[in-house]
Amino acid sequence: MKNLILFCLLLACFGFESCKKNQNLNATDAVQAQAEKPINVQCYKALFENDTIDLEISTLQNGKITGNMVMKIFNMPKKTGKINGEFRGDTLFADYSFIQGTYDKITYKNPLAMLKNGNELILGNGKIETYLGASYFVKGVPIDFDNVKYKFISVDCVGVK
Repeated sequence: MKNLILFCLLLACFGFESCKKNQNLNATDAVQAQAEKPINVQCYKALFENDTIDLEISTLQNGKITGNMVMKIFNMPKKTGKINGEFRGDTLFADYSFIQGTYDKITYKNPLAMLKNGNELILGNGKIETYLGASYFVKGVPIDFDNVKYKFISVDCVGVK
């Protein structure tokens, strides 16, 4: 009987400690959400033949870039997803995590490189490798920003999400 009481007491202590940790996490999440409030939001659109790409990027206080991108490529399912990255000089390096069409069981993730040229973003072409399920640009192989399909122009933000 004493062992059962000790076990229940120990279990209750773990439960209270867990609740305390969740309260601390919620306070931390609130601070992070406030710290990650965007300081700038820009929207872009790229058109090429029958293809359309809508992009909304937010610059956070810590310099990171987040956003939403919707790719409508002719004769392909619509790709809807989020980008996360940062500018290195005048180039945005980001990961694009997206789903295709309405099938949300598989999320794909591809690297992106976009060169900022005035009010324009140019989506670069580069050699991509995949290792252990992660895709990345091959080091030492330049990304081409000259022979590209998609050049984004700045547009008014109208619900890209």
